[in-house]
Amino acid sequence: MGSSTKVQEFRRSVQNKFNVYNSLFLSLPFRQIRKTGVLIPLLQSECREGLNAGRSPVDILDSFFASRSELESEDDEIDFLFRVVQYVERQVVLFDSVEDAAFPLLQDADEHLSLKDYIQLTEGQSGDSSDGKSVREHLSSFGTRIVFTAHPTQFYPPSVIKIIAKLRRFISGNDISSIDRTLQQLGLTSLIKSHKPTPLEEARNIIYFLRNVYFDAVGEIFADIKRATRDDDFDNTKIIQLGFWPGGDRDGNPYVTSETTTAVADELRMTLMKCYYEELKDLESKLTFRKVEDQVSQLKQAVYEAMFDPESSLPFEQIINPLRTIRKELVSDYNGLYLEEVDSFIDKVNIFKSHFATIDIRQNHNVHKRVVSQILVQNGAISRTLDELDTDELIAVLLNRDIEIRAEDFEDDLIRDTIQTIRQVRRIQDKNGEKGCNRYVISHSEDIFSVLFVFALFRWCWGQEDFRIDIIPLFESMDGMERAGSIMEALFNFPNYRSHVRRRGDRQTMMLGFSDGTKDGGYLQANWSIYNTKEALSSVCDASGIKAVFFDGRGGPPARGGGKTHRFYASQSGNISNHAIELTIQGQVITSMYGTKEHFKHHCEQLIAAGIHNYVFEKENVISNSSRALFDELARLSYEKYTALKNHPMFIPYLENKSTLRYYTRANVGSRPATRGTQETLELKNLRAIPFVGSWSQLKQNVPGYFGIGSAFKSIVDDGRLDDLKALFREVPFFKTLVLNSMMSLSKCNFELTNYIADDAEYGAFWRMLLAEFELSKEMVLLVSGYTELMEEEPVSRNSIAIREDIVMPLLVIQQYALQKIELNTNRKAMYEKIVTRSLYGNINASRNSV
Repeated sequence: MGSSTKVQEFRRSVQNKFNVYNSLFLSLPFRQIRKTGVLIPLLQSECREGLNAGRSPVDILDSFFASRSELESEDDEIDFLFRVVQYVERQVVLFDSVEDAAFPLLQDADEHLSLKDYIQLTEGQSGDSSDGKSVREHLSSFGTRIVFTAHPTQFYPPSVIKIIAKLRRFISGNDISSIDRTLQQLGLTSLIKSHKPTPLEEARNIIYFLRNVYFDAVGEIFADIKRATRDDDFDNTKIIQLGFWPGGDRDGNPYVTSETTTAVADELRMTLMKCYYEELKDLESKLTFRKVEDQVSQLKQAVYEAMFDPESSLPFEQIINPLRTIRKELVSDYNGLYLEEVDSFIDKVNIFKSHFATIDIRQNHNVHKRVVSQILVQNGAISRTLDELDTDELIAVLLNRDIEIRAEDFEDDLIRDTIQTIRQVRRIQDKNGEKGCNRYVISHSEDIFSVLFVFALFRWCWGQEDFRIDIIPLFESMDGMERAGSIMEALFNFPNYRSHVRRRGDRQTMMLGFSDGTKDGGYLQANWSIYNTKEALSSVCDASGIKAVFFDGRGGPPARGGGKTHRFYASQSGNISNHAIELTIQGQVITSMYGTKEHFKHHCEQLIAAGIHNYVFEKENVISNSSRALFDELARLSYEKYTALKNHPMFIPYLENKSTLRYYTRANVGSRPATRGTQETLELKNLRAIPFVGSWSQLKQNVPGYFGIGSAFKSIVDDGRLDDLKALFREVPFFKTLVLNSMMSLSKCNFELTNYIADDAEYGAFWRMLLAEFELSKEMVLLVSGYTELMEEEPVSRNSIAIREDIVMPLLVIQQYALQKIELNTNRKAMYEKIVTRSLYGNINASRNSV
């Protein structure tokens, strides 16, 4: 499908349909907002024309109110603004549903090959790797892991998620009558939670997708791979694995406890049993043969008993062994009737076993340091602090000393819970199997003790050297990434730790943090540092005979590692280990990119295809020394520009006083606090990446997604090396990927929205500095790419963004209007603050990958 054809299909299947259904939606007579739908197109037009004319949000809306005689008081105006916000939120849901329904028609078949295409085109080929294995052999050991996180950007309650799924289905079938009723239901249903979700509620929201989407989708992907490889014996269940952070990620979230983790593990297992029960009910209606019907019935009853009781568990072996026996009987005595259905169920059981998804535990290194310190004080190894031991003495204690610890011996709640959590992991493994919880991620890893503290805590809490846990350091700061190679090399040189890695299959998983990396170093420097860190860690692991596995902490927008996933992974160099692709998928992206079976299968298959691409074509991604030198220079220049911005005295005050930053903590979007710690004065290092990136997104300035690129490119151009930049864009896929992703960030900017800040006595100069870098960055990426417009290669995505931005324009203007009113200390300040808080939801959803 060519670009022009795809654009035509988008206009027919998305744009035109949305216009039809939107006109229907705007005419619905909802309680209290009967006239709002009529006024929204007028307001949208006035907002667009007003911003283009350089008018401020206050000027635009005050003028609009003056021409509306039905809005007699400020209270009427505020009420109207709330109604507009509610309408626009639902317009966003409607457009999402229309676009999702059209997804099968809009898959970009030319941009990259499908998984089936890759397998068939490379059949019998060996990769450029030295191992000489065929693609099929590579697939037999390659793995992907999709890890769903609890980041606070998925806030629809289950009732709304179900309405969206229903609406999408009716739109696909052009069922106007059902669409009409569902739109009415949508209009009368609250889209927002009435309270902050608990960690368990966050987990259940995502488990909904596991049960209703991923259980069948993963099975279908596995069956597709079998068919594509023509290998019925293909048994690599690592090819698609699911991970889970809700209930396990306690970094900075005091509401996640050891009890929470256990409850989530039980919920995952019991939900899986419900999926198995439905499969067995279907098989029971088909396998009505004397030798197998009793076995099916008995297995169904055993699964039923494990569905509702958290204390009851059904081990994997007690599920798979009866199924194997049933399969054998079908082949020998019943002509293999319904064998395909049984094989499909067996594959699902082999993949999900008794855990459904693996819960990762994540905690900050500083917490482990505090716990270890108190344990050593309790046991007399030190009197007060770890500084009393030199490095070698501390290493010896952590690796060799045996210490018996009891959680109840400590008064500190955090220390007690950390010990209980580590002990709880073993109990989860007993009920859900090892894969139920066998990974421990350490945030803020910047030295060998980040890993050794956790290594020691498991030794002490489990009372044994052989514990079935992958210890995963998370390198996220510039300093941490720079030292990552030497840290892992030192760890592998410790015999105790090397033995542990050997017991874990000679695989070491290491996590790279895109979000905090970008916050620390800026877009270009952070991504280039991660790339170089991966190469360095791959080399260190290879030298020690260990397979390096990289787990990428990616968010939705380019500023947090987002963008086109296949393009990103297919652009990795041959010097980066290609044993697996693992990445986090945060709340908002779960619904926008993995919320339907079609979306989920497409994106998972693209991950696997990227792994094949890198295996077969890895020499194509080699970066020459001269290109590396230029990339290094660009990263340094952009880092200097971004660091100057970060250190600007107005940087934090601007975010605090001119953005929606402070309102993230008021919105009921997640259980986790917006900042780390309890400091009264905000510091960038304590600000979480989601509110940081999200605040820039709400401003429509998207600074973390491009800032520094324009100045860096301009410096090279002024030095007479434009051709070198163009060659880098043309010849180095990773560089092109970063430039294209930055174009997405630039496309979602709208400085006209905040043009009024240019005249602000306190913040005007800072705003103009941001505008100058935006304009320069846009100019430079177009110059280097040779494009005439941003996202020229992605016309469907570009058109989608344009429509979304147009839908939420009234919401953006209302948000800025309310912020301006708050600055004026109006006596309606509390109401305007509620408007700002409420406006966050629709703006986040409209961008789909804004945070």
